[in-house]
Amino acid sequence: MQKKIYVVGMFDDGTATKVQDAVKAVAGVTNVVANCDKSQVLVDYDDAGAEAAINSAISSCGVEVLG
Repeated sequence: MQKKIYVVGMFDDGTATKVQDAVKAVAGVTNVVANCDKSQVLVDYDDAGAEAAINSAISSCGVEVLG
């Protein structure tokens, strides 16, 4: 399953890397690419129940999840 998540507050590559690392640590995530220029995080994951954990991981980096 793939999901594109729009975010606010990911202004530089350093923050994008933190978001990628946090989301990669979520169980069921197979791939993640955070793009600060597009303000989005593209996530591939196996478990439909992982969405809340993915959003929480992004928020833990000080980035607001829009959807």
